[in-house]
Amino acid sequence: MKLTISRQNIYLLVLSVVLLVFVLLFAFFALIPEGKHYRMERLEMKKYEANEAQYNQWHDEILEELRTLQSHNKHLIAAYDNTFNAERFVKMNSIYFESLQLQKITSKEDEDGFSVYEVNATSKIDSPGSFYAFIEGINKSDWIINANFPIRFEREGNVITSTFTLKIFANLQEK
Repeated sequence: MKLTISRQNIYLLVLSVVLLVFVLLFAFFALIPEGKHYRMERLEMKKYEANEAQYNQWHDEILEELRTLQSHNKHLIAAYDNTFNAERFVKMNSIYFESLQLQKITSKEDEDGFSVYEVNATSKIDSPGSFYAFIEGINKSDWIINANFPIRFEREGNVITSTFTLKIFANLQEK
């Protein structure tokens, strides 16, 4: 039996075998090692994506907390931008006292981005309750004010004279 294979078929068969060997060599020496590298890179990328999602969630929580704090403390935030006016302070707080006098001590050194003014206040009140109402009132005032201790109370007839020191904080930008 004689096999008759044409020359074209032999060339086609040899070319097919060469291409098959080339594809196998390419797969073993190029694709498979790069596939392993790709899998490692993909796992690393998933870690980065998980971290990014965690940081985005943390960012959103912090942003929501910031917005909540800003909405609850609008009054305090606005107080940082107000300049102190002694006449206005006396006028606003005269409802708590029979008389209120402010005497400016010297401007103190700047503290943490704020200029600090120290004021010595002398007032006449009819009861300590009105002084405590005044303390509550300065908490809601247009300025950042700190009442320093000691607060001295002295009785003079039917009135109580109180002497205390207030620190008023203002932004340094206002200087």
